[in-house]
Order: sequence, then structure tokens, then C-alpha cells
Amino acid sequence: MASVFEPRNSQGRQMMAAPSVADSLPSINFGFDELRDRMARFTARFDDFIERGRKRVLEERNQFAVTVAELQEDTRMKKKDIDILHMKRNTHQNTVAKEVAEEREMQEAIASLTAQRDQQLALRNALQKQIAETQREIDARLAAQRAHQAQQEAQARFNVPELDFWITNLCLKIEGAGKDDRLKFVFTHIDEKDWEREAWFELSTASRDYEIKHCRPRLDREKVDKVLERTNETRELAILLKGMRELFVEALHN
Repeated sequence: MASVFEPRNSQGRQMMAAPSVADSLPSINFGFDELRDRMARFTARFDDFIERGRKRVLEERNQFAVTVAELQEDTRMKKKDIDILHMKRNTHQNTVAKEVAEEREMQEAIASLTAQRDQQLALRNALQKQIAETQREIDARLAAQRAHQAQQEAQARFNVPELDFWITNLCLKIEGAGKDDRLKFVFTHIDEKDWEREAWFELSTASRDYEIKHCRPRLDREKVDKVLERTNETRELAILLKGMRELFVEALHN
């Protein structure tokens, strides 16, 4: 068996002794050190880029968080402002409603006061008119009273002695007739059968001309008017008293 493999070993030794093809190739320098340096520098730059990117991302995240917080705070403040505005709006609406109600009440009060004022004005005008009419009536009565008083004074100035004479001699007495402008003249001793029997008449002095309103016993109106006519013409009361007594005597005799 040794003889079998021996030629091969011999050939192997020969082959090993012979120069290799690789050894005959020129040596090639690939620059691994330079490549290593370049890779190291690239790695350093890449790490630096990554670090700077990480920092930028962190800063951006922090800034985003701050921005989000600010936005949340701003949102909270806006919501608070909105709530305050809602409250103010409700308060304003309530105030406006209250003012509207107060304005309506004031308008109703003004309308009521205006109606009362109109009523008072109408009442005042009516009272002023009534007062004016009353004043005119009072003035007229005062004028009539003054005229009547002047007339009575004038008549009394001229007729007092004569009136006393006729009162005494004609059995006459003068009484009030229940009104300021009337006098009642009562005669006695006109009936021979009854000296106490009375005959009387009421004389009105409300106007310038004398008027006889009532008399007892009843007399003829035409005869009474004639006596009044002579009295008003002469303005002498004696004519009236004497004439009326004669008419009473005549009436009782008839």
C-alpha cells in the first residue's frame, strides 16, 4: 500500500516545491486602514447626527408639550371666559327683562297718572265754571241786596216817621215772611165784629217795583195791581198800606 500512494506524495512534494500562481500576482493594497478611518469618521458623524436629531426631537417634543400645555391653559381660560360671558349674558338678559318690566310698570303708572290728571283737570275746569257761576250769582245777589238795602234805606229815610204814624193809627205790625226780600204786613181792627181778626199781605222787594205775593183774605187782583201801580209810581209806602187796608175792609164788609 505504501508503494501505491508514494507516487502521489512525490507529486505533491513536487507541486509544493513549485511556485504558486498567487505568489506570482502583483500585491494589491485595498486601503483598509483608510476605509476604517473613513467608516469611523462616518460613524462619528452619524452618531452626532443621530444625537443632534434626538436632541431636536426631544426639544421639539418638549416644545410641543409646552405648546399643548399652553393651548390647554388657553382653552381653559377661553372656557372660563366663555362661562363668564354666559353668566354676564344671563345677567344682562335678566337685567333687560327687569328693565322692560319696570318700563312697562312705569308706562302703566304714567298712563294712570295721566288719566288722573285729565280727570283732575276736567274736575278743576268744572269747579272753576261752577265757582264762576256761583260768584256771578253771589255778585248778582249782593248787588240786589245792596240795591234793596239802598232802597230800604232811602224809603226808611223818608217814611220812618210816616211809617210809625201808620203803624200806630192803622193798627199795623210788620213781620218777616221767611225770606230776605219779603215783608209781611199784618192789619188788625178791620172787622167791627172781631177787632183781633187779622188781614195780611206779603210784599216782595226783590226787584225795583214792589210785588204782592200773598194776602189773606183774598182780594181782587185788579184792585191790588192798581194799588201797586200807584205805589210804584210814587214810591210812597203809605199809599200801599192805606190802599191795602181799604181793600181788606171792603172785602170783609162784602
